[in-house]
Amino acid sequence: MADTTLTMKTLPGMAWFCRISMPCRLTRLRNQALRMLALGTLALGAATVARAQDVTTLFVNGNVYTLNEQGALRHFSAFAVQGDQFVAVGGHELEKTYASSPTVDLKGRTVLPGLTDAHGHVMGLGASLLTLDLRGVRSEAEAALMVKGWAARLQPGEWIIGRGWNQELWPNGAFPHKKTLDEVSGDHPVWLERVDGHAGWANSRALMLAGIDRTTRSPEGGLVLRDDKGEPTGILVDNATSLITKHIPPADDAYRRKAFLAAQEHLLGLGITAVHDAGIDAATYRLYRQMKREGLIRLRIYAMLSASDPELPDMLKQGVVGAPGDWLYIRSVKAYADGALGSRGAALLAPYSDAPDTSGLLLTPEKTLRQQLLLSHAAGFQFNVHAIGDRANRMVLDIFETALSRADRLRERPRIEHAQIVAPTDIPRFARLHVLPSMQPVHATSDKEMAEKRLGKQRLAGAYAWRKLLNTGAIIPAGTDFPVELANPFHTWYAATTRQDLAGLPPGGWLPGEVMTSREIFAGMTSWAAYASFSEHVLGRVAPGYKADFIVTDQDPFAARKQKIPATKVLETWTGGRQRVGLSH
Repeated sequence: MADTTLTMKTLPGMAWFCRISMPCRLTRLRNQALRMLALGTLALGAATVARAQDVTTLFVNGNVYTLNEQGALRHFSAFAVQGDQFVAVGGHELEKTYASSPTVDLKGRTVLPGLTDAHGHVMGLGASLLTLDLRGVRSEAEAALMVKGWAARLQPGEWIIGRGWNQELWPNGAFPHKKTLDEVSGDHPVWLERVDGHAGWANSRALMLAGIDRTTRSPEGGLVLRDDKGEPTGILVDNATSLITKHIPPADDAYRRKAFLAAQEHLLGLGITAVHDAGIDAATYRLYRQMKREGLIRLRIYAMLSASDPELPDMLKQGVVGAPGDWLYIRSVKAYADGALGSRGAALLAPYSDAPDTSGLLLTPEKTLRQQLLLSHAAGFQFNVHAIGDRANRMVLDIFETALSRADRLRERPRIEHAQIVAPTDIPRFARLHVLPSMQPVHATSDKEMAEKRLGKQRLAGAYAWRKLLNTGAIIPAGTDFPVELANPFHTWYAATTRQDLAGLPPGGWLPGEVMTSREIFAGMTSWAAYASFSEHVLGRVAPGYKADFIVTDQDPFAARKQKIPATKVLETWTGGRQRVGLSH
């Protein structure tokens, strides 16, 4: 199969992408010159050719997809890998050029660049793989039964920790109560985080150990839920969760290592070769640096320092860690503007439709957010802010517009993480201000019923508005927010292109005018995600000079029926030119 450009129409947002990264033509010429100097190659037709003796492995008979520098989809059948980089791509002509090289027959299987999750929580995922997983439980009683079973495994008095419950899936949709846990937990304190991580459910023993009773006040940016007698129900929201979590015995380094390695294995098995780790504390910062020194990191981590960590100034003083394309690259900070929609913590411009007495919570005051931004900016770090509600998104856009010059924004590529509910008048500001909306398509299909309850139909005009953002010239780095959602990138692909859940509902999609094309979501998980981490010249493409991160799948997601895309299986995962998952050749 010869190298083919399937379309020359650029993706929405590519004009901005080219303009702010560097004019595409200059980038192409510079990269071509560098490759010729480094590899001694000549461009011959569709393939970039390197000397045969430089090539480690030639891969042939593949169904290979990538995007070129203008965002057009390229399709070819062969590529060569030397060390940790791609050095040539093309068709059958490469078999002659590299006749003496070791060859892998891909047998017509589909090859994609390694996929990036542009917003996840690696240590949270690892912990979820090692603790009680309540994802998908259908009632409060079912969750309690799982707690009872988990308690039987533990030593007396040991904490029961879990995550994943979602009351929106339960018959009455109401928050659970501490009494349900009290009946099954014995002398174990229990703390169960909601699926979004913005609320938690405690039993009476955990509340007692934390000193929480009817006299306890809700902290700023948080809420202790109470019954009609003023007693805590066991539900704590946003900043109030720290009243419990500070009493949970901290994880030691051995546990942290185990959690990281579990998460890494899980992600590589799904075809995820790079992760933007959205908010790491100082302990994780030190762990990552140590594991990098030990050579234990096998997927590329672009880490965001937690803006609320007391050690943030010290971490910033140590400067940027690593460089684009390294196994560990730290040059960004993650802050929180508000909470989550499901727990009514997202900050809205008007009250919740299903709770008119509240408009949500600002977790970080505007003045503090601005100070955190300026501190990060002074250190040369990108600043990324969690904002879900329309009030929070407007506040963060205002801060970026007034605190950073246009040149600063172009250089530092600030991001809003989630950007779920945006006032329609604010949507064009992302592209105009050069602020990246880092979004998670599966959130739309998971939240669709809940979002309509919380917002009412009128405010859905700016809800999970991918198409409107793309049409203004923005680009969307795409992720899952694991472990809030499953980390499977093909669930992301499916949700983005159908606006349906895995059951195929609703027919025709929820707010179907906001769908993305397969090419756009592919960009969101490859080149756009690479751009959002300053790595667009080394990650996200099967192209000479790029890191040899790629996956082999059992079906072609570009050709498959959309309903079949979530079932895509990753057969092999390669990072840095080495196979990490799958059978050895």
